[in-house]
Amino acid sequence: MDVLPEARVARIEADVAHLCTDVADIKIDVRALRERVDVVNDNLSKKIDGLDAKWETKFSGLDAKFDAKFDGVAAKFDGLAAKFDAKLDGFETRFDAKLNGLDAKFDAKIDKLTDSLISARNWALLLYIGLAAATFGTMARAFQWI
Repeated sequence: MDVLPEARVARIEADVAHLCTDVADIKIDVRALRERVDVVNDNLSKKIDGLDAKWETKFSGLDAKFDAKFDGVAAKFDGLAAKFDAKLDGFETRFDAKLNGLDAKFDAKIDKLTDSLISARNWALLLYIGLAAATFGTMARAFQWI
């Protein structure tokens, strides 16, 4: 089987020509695929951007709802703090009034106790003077000075 080199070259050239047409077809198919991928990419980008905008509006609406709820809760706590402060001020006023009343009662009792002690001191002094006079009187009679 001796095949002439020219026949071999002719056969190789035919195969190469066939390969060239196949490569050209592949290039065309790749270009078509690239165009389709670009179209799909553009469509997906648009859909993703649309979903992003949609989610952004939903999240901003949800954020606004949460802010409103939290502001309401904060307002309730502020109201409770104001009520507590008012009650605490009322309690402080009543406590001060009762404390001042107790202070006045203690001052009156201490003044009364002071008056009683002064009276007892006066009686003790008079009794001491009377006892001394009686003792001197008894001594004077005993020594016959009187």
